[in-house]
Amino acid sequence: MRRRALAAAAAGLFCAAEAPAQSYPVKPIRVVAAGSPAGSIDFIARIVGQKVAPALGQPMVVENRGGAGGNLGAEVVARAAPDGYTLLVIGASVAINPHIYTKLTYDPAKDLAAVTQTTSAGFVLAVHPTVPARTVQEFVTAAKASKAGIAYASPGIGQAQHLGMELLKNRGGFKAVHVPYKGGAPAVTGVVAGEADITLSSLPAAVPLMNAGKLKAIAVSSLARMPLLPAVPTVAESGFPGFEVNGWIGYFAPAGVPREIAARVQGEIAKALRLADVQDALKANGQQTVASTPDAFAAYFRSELVKWGEVARLSGARAD
Repeated sequence: MRRRALAAAAAGLFCAAEAPAQSYPVKPIRVVAAGSPAGSIDFIARIVGQKVAPALGQPMVVENRGGAGGNLGAEVVARAAPDGYTLLVIGASVAINPHIYTKLTYDPAKDLAAVTQTTSAGFVLAVHPTVPARTVQEFVTAAKASKAGIAYASPGIGQAQHLGMELLKNRGGFKAVHVPYKGGAPAVTGVVAGEADITLSSLPAAVPLMNAGKLKAIAVSSLARMPLLPAVPTVAESGFPGFEVNGWIGYFAPAGVPREIAARVQGEIAKALRLADVQDALKANGQQTVASTPDAFAAYFRSELVKWGEVARLSGARAD
C-alpha cells in the first residue's frame, strides 16, 4: 500500500509539472517586439503571430517596445513570469547591449531563454557613387590614404551595423568617424546626401537607391552571397576570411520557462516560417529563414555574445 501511495504521489507530481505545458496556452500571449512599428522586428512578430495564433488557439498580442537598442522591451520580458505568456522578439542588439551599456537592469545571458532564431539577413556595404572604390580592398586602400578621413553612417550606437563597421575597421586597419542616425533609412539617406562615405545597410533600405544609381554596392556582410544581390561578393571573399555580420531576429522567453512550452512555441513558429506566403514575404524583405531549436539558438546566442564583446572591447563603443 505504501509503495502504491508513493508511486501515485510521484505520478501526481509529474502530471502537475507537465500540466502547464499540456494545457498551454489558455489565455492570450503577449509578444513584446523590441523595435519600432513597421520595422523588421515588428514585421516578424506580426507575420508569425498571425500564423501561429490559430495553431495555438490563442491570440498573440504584439506590443511594440522600441528604444535603447531593444533594452526597453528586453527588460520587460526579463522581469515577466516564465510561464510562456510573455515572449520577446528582438534582433542582434541583444547580444551587443551587455558590452556597451554599463547600467543594464537585466542580463540577457541569465534572464532570457532562447526559443528560436527566426531569420538572418546580411547587410550590404554601400558607398556614395563618387567614392572611387568598386571592391572592399579598394575602399580600404582609399580609406588608409585619405587625408580628409572618411565617415560611416549607422542606424545608431550599438546596432549590428555600427559594430559591423567597427569590425571592418579593425580587420582593415583604417580609421573612420562614426556618424549615428536614428534608424536605417536616415543612415542610408545620409550617405546619399554625402554626409557619410559608407554604410552597412539592410537590403530594403538600400536596394531601391542602388537601382536608382544613388548608392553603389561593394559587398555583402553575410558569409554566403545573398539571393537578392547574387552578383555582389561577400566581404569574406573580398580578402577578409570569416567576416560575417548578420541582422538576425529571434524569440526569447523569461529564463526558467518550461522546456516543453519553449519547444511548443518553437515548433509552431517553425511551421509558420515554412509557409509559402511567409517565405515570399521574408525573401522580399531580404531575410532568410532559420527556425532553429531552442538549444541551437541558445548556442548561437552565446557565440554572438562572445563575438560582439570582443568587437566592443576593441572599438571602445559605449551607449550610456
